[in-house]
Parts: sequence; C-alpha cells; structure tokens
Amino acid sequence: MSVWRFAERIAAVPADARLTLGEGATPLIESVAIGPRAGIGRLLFKLESANPSGSYKDRFAVVAVSAVRAAGKRRCVATSSGNTGAALAAACGRAGIRLDIALVETAPAGKVLQMAAHGAGLRRVRGFGLDAEITRRSLERLAEIGRGPDCSLEISGYRYSPVGMSGVETISHELAEDGPGPIDHVFVEAGGGGLTLAVARGFQWLVEHGRLPRSPAIHCVQPEGNDTIAGPLRAGADRAREVTCTTAISGLQVPSVIDGDAVIAACRGSGGTGHAVSDEETWLVQSRLAREEGIFAEPAGAVGVAGAVAAEARGEIGPRDTVVCLITGTGFKDSAALERMTAADDCPTVTWQELA
Repeated sequence: MSVWRFAERIAAVPADARLTLGEGATPLIESVAIGPRAGIGRLLFKLESANPSGSYKDRFAVVAVSAVRAAGKRRCVATSSGNTGAALAAACGRAGIRLDIALVETAPAGKVLQMAAHGAGLRRVRGFGLDAEITRRSLERLAEIGRGPDCSLEISGYRYSPVGMSGVETISHELAEDGPGPIDHVFVEAGGGGLTLAVARGFQWLVEHGRLPRSPAIHCVQPEGNDTIAGPLRAGADRAREVTCTTAISGLQVPSVIDGDAVIAACRGSGGTGHAVSDEETWLVQSRLAREEGIFAEPAGAVGVAGAVAAEARGEIGPRDTVVCLITGTGFKDSAALERMTAADDCPTVTWQELA
C-alpha cells in the first residue's frame, strides 16, 4: 500500500516514474487516556510515525523524487531539520539520485545520522532555522542552485515543491476512507505550514469532488517560540509573520513565512483557528503519549495533541466532537528529547539474586 493508491490526486507524476517505499496507510487509533481525561468526546491519533523513515515526510519524498526522476534529473538539493532530509535521502537512495542537504543549525544528531546512513551530502548552516534573514538568504541560495540544468530543489512546502506536497494530501484521503466517520476537528503541528495546508487542501479536494459533505475544522498548532502562523490566524490577521525562533522543538523551527499566508486562509475557511503551545506543554504531552497511550512520538509529533488539550480546556471542542491529531514522527528521531523525558528514571545493573 502506498500514496499511489490515490493516483488521481497525484496525476502530475507518470506511472512509470513512480517510486514507493511502502509509505501511507498508517494506523488510526483511539485515545484511551489523554482524550477521556481531557473531556474530549473522541480523540484519535493518526500514527504517521509508522511510515518507513519514521515520519509523514515519506509521503512528500516519494512523490517529489518520482517527479525528479520523471524529469530526468540526477541531483536533488534540499533543506531539513531532520525528517524531510531522512525521507528524501531514503527515496533518493532508492532512485539512484544524488542528494545534498543544507541542515538547520540545530538539527538533532539522530536525524543527521539517519540522513548520513542513506548517503546524503550534509552541511549545517549557521543561523539557519533560527534567524529569519539567514533562513531567507539560505533558501534563496538553494533556489539558485536548484535551477541548475540537472538539479531540482525539493523543500517540503507548497512554495517550493507543490507536486511533492500533493503526496501529503493523501493523509486526508486516508482519514476520509478509513476513518471513524465524520471528523469535527483535525489538529496539525506546523513549522512552515506545509503539512497543515496539505491536510486542509486534501479535505477540500474531497468536498469539491463529492467525496465528503464537509471538511473538518483544520487547526494550526505551533510552539510559542515559532508562532509565525497560529497567533495571526487566531487574531484574525490575513498574513503570517517572520519571527526570531526560540523554540527547542526540532522540526518546527521555521522562522520564515513559507506557506503561512495560505495556511491562514485554508484553516479559517474550514472553521479552524490557531493554537500556540509552550515547549513545556509539548514535552509533557510527549511523555503522556508514551506512558499512557503507548505512542512513541518525537516532540514535534506531540504538538498537535497539546493544542487539542488546550483547545478543550478553553471550551473550543464540543463534548461529543471527534478529534484527530497527527503524530508526525517517531521518538527515535530526537535522542536529546528522550534523555529529557527519562532523566529521572534509573536503570541499575544488578545480580540475578537481586531481581524482584
């Protein structure tokens, strides 16, 4: 099973160029603890962490790299804080395409090792992902490189790779096809906003083609330290804003406006709004997902859940509403976060006689 079962949605890529790693068809499971304790009518988790490289970015990567292969190009350049790079590295390795990645300065070691294992060329860029001006200049430089005759720039945002992002829209198709029935709210974590926009556009496509009577409300959830979209959306603004990024949540450190303006329009049109959560809230929910739900998520994968819990506390979710949160990446992606989560735990070495 792969994203290509929705090939009509990804028609821009010819069939003979389509690559797959077995992405998609990820589990959707119901909360047994966080939802009931928060008073959410029905809370479900879409486990995108179950994709081959450990995140939803595989949906993007297989479509993006298939399009690169269809165009006859042999080199791909990209940016990443981790998940995009890992997914592209796996897909490029399978396709025999060279990949060079400009890393966000704070990219976690585990994600960098995963990219290197697949053979990607890697460089950290000082200030990238933290400073908006440096980030913008880095993206401009990469765009220049990507215009080379045998090269393609693939960044997981509609502004840069709309064909690749159409693969991410298949999340909505799976929720509509395999889900629990009508969904009232979907909470989506955001850095540059591409995932949130993909989910909104996926549902809108289904409505426009008569597959669904309505779209759920799509909510954009961001760390307070990278509030480019969520705050303006909630405040009624039409445009996202640049910030100086201060969050420690890897994967959501995108201080520039990439797809933010379109996210605001799409979320507002669906009836959704923006939610900003603290890093501390996120780490708490990450721990609760592991210990109460059996779900091993990286911090970024817990941001949407933190947003849903906060929204319920503000009375923004009805007591009988069905809510879906995306668990976007596996906990193995960020070893520093794991160390933080388990710092108080002990694993002594004992003799067999001391076992009890």
